[in-house]
Amino acid sequence: MRPGSMGDARSQTGAAPEAEIGAIETIRRGLRLSPELLTGFWVTFTLALVASVGQVVVPVSVQQTLDKGLGGSGDGGTDVSFVVTMGAVAFLGLVLTSLAQYGMTSRLFATSERGLAGLRIKAFRHVHDLSLLTQSTERRGALVSRVTSDVDQISQFLVFGGLLLVISAGQVLVATIVMAVYSWQLCLVVWICFAPLFISIRWFQRKLAAAYGTVRQQAGVMLSAVSEPVVGASVVKSYAVADRTQARIDTAIDEFKAASTRAQRFTVFSFSLGGISAGLANAAVLVIGVLLGFAGDMSAGEVLAFAFLVTLFVGPVQMGTQIITDAQNALVSWRRVIALVDTPADVVDPDTTPDGGLELPRGPVDVEFRDVTFSYPSAPTDAAPVLRDVSLHVAAGTRVAVVGETGSGKSTFAKLLTRLMDPSSGEVLLDGIDVRRIGQASLRRSVVLVPQEGFLFDDTLAANVRYGRLDATDDEILAAADELGLADWVAGLPDGLATRVGQRGESLSAGERQLVALLRARLADPDLLVLDEATSAVDPELEMRIGRALERLMTGRTSVTIAHRLTTAEQADEVIVVAAGEVVQRGPHAELVTQTDSAYGRLHASWIAQQGR
Repeated sequence: MRPGSMGDARSQTGAAPEAEIGAIETIRRGLRLSPELLTGFWVTFTLALVASVGQVVVPVSVQQTLDKGLGGSGDGGTDVSFVVTMGAVAFLGLVLTSLAQYGMTSRLFATSERGLAGLRIKAFRHVHDLSLLTQSTERRGALVSRVTSDVDQISQFLVFGGLLLVISAGQVLVATIVMAVYSWQLCLVVWICFAPLFISIRWFQRKLAAAYGTVRQQAGVMLSAVSEPVVGASVVKSYAVADRTQARIDTAIDEFKAASTRAQRFTVFSFSLGGISAGLANAAVLVIGVLLGFAGDMSAGEVLAFAFLVTLFVGPVQMGTQIITDAQNALVSWRRVIALVDTPADVVDPDTTPDGGLELPRGPVDVEFRDVTFSYPSAPTDAAPVLRDVSLHVAAGTRVAVVGETGSGKSTFAKLLTRLMDPSSGEVLLDGIDVRRIGQASLRRSVVLVPQEGFLFDDTLAANVRYGRLDATDDEILAAADELGLADWVAGLPDGLATRVGQRGESLSAGERQLVALLRARLADPDLLVLDEATSAVDPELEMRIGRALERLMTGRTSVTIAHRLTTAEQADEVIVVAAGEVVQRGPHAELVTQTDSAYGRLHASWIAQQGR
């Protein structure tokens, strides 16, 4: 990927691209992403057509009964057989209409849920394809809302609004045709009464699209504001910031409420305009229909049938105002999901490219940084790069510790090495191969990052350890624990491997969570182990246990440790010192520590003073 492409990706996670896609293009793109929505379309359309046509059976039957059945027997009496026939026709029409509506509803529901389930999977999968850098440009809650509530909004419209849209459009069309057959004059009157509403629809669409765009954005903000304090509940309680946190949540909820209220004002106005149009149409039809009846241009049955037909016309049109609201809300949600899926994955798996990805040979990995520079796309143009022109070589099987002050670029070094991000320029080579050319499957098999806080899922210890290798058996997990000297720790847990760790591993201590991360890494059996050390918050006994486990885990592998405690640096084969984004020193600890007036010398002296040694 070319340098700077991450900045392009970043710009696409915002709201701007959503507004650039028109309604027709949004629907077209949405259908391409969810082709299941069109499965059996013509069958569903035929059922909708039958349901719409069936709506006029009752008005026509009533008109025929009044004009021909009552007083139509020749002697002025009632033609009972004709009345019964019309009643049977009306009944059969209602049954047929109900069956068609049921079939259409069932098909719409099934195809909508099937299609949107696929869309949700694609969107969720794409979130995982995005690099950590791209993900960090948008609140996690906003990303979650695109995959959950935005897709739910589309589903709600397609199942209910889509159903009403199909039926309503069909009813309006059929009612218009039949009204024109009975009286073109009254049909014209009805359309004139609704002309102001029809003319203003385009204006309402634009206003609703903008209003509901804000609503969906605020929904993501609100979700973030609510979810973050739940995840960070211990911090909220420890620092007694419940009031401040609640104020932040209240503000997000109030802003969402205000955005929703503004959007609903347009809906209320359009619905009121529809009500006025309906009242005018009914009144005009009643007055003009009676006049036409007196003039002999319409029979009593035709006037009554026309009144029924007006009802069939008015109802769908009034419902259309709500459909427009739901449609705009759904279109905004669809744009947000499409914008997410369109966001390019800046860390591209070469397995998906025409050339395919390369395989790393198994065995300790040789590491080389060649003129590597990295800058965050959001950084000011005059800001110094996080890493600048870094060139270094780590021989296969070497244990390296990377040290430096906070903000020096140590963690960025680890993320580039494991390809969680790509450099702005330069190359990161593993066994002489640019990591951008290595297939993700091969890369993740050979390179494992053990972060400061290994994330644990709300499941058993065994299930969490198996993230290292999903097909590992309990015996293999116990063997790995024994190899790392952790068998007694596992045995001492309440239920052994079946012990539940709680949400985010809350049932375990910070040190125990680190032990789980080491077990995961052992099961993965990597050739290059990258560790972001996190032992400063554990007790000395557990730190010694972690140290022994690490010693065994690093044996026979290339290892790079982001060292926060210089005990790790003392035990490494070589120390790399990073300062202000550059490698300023490297060599064995014993050699570097003698250089008292150097970056490492000062770091070591400061660490010794803190330890009271």
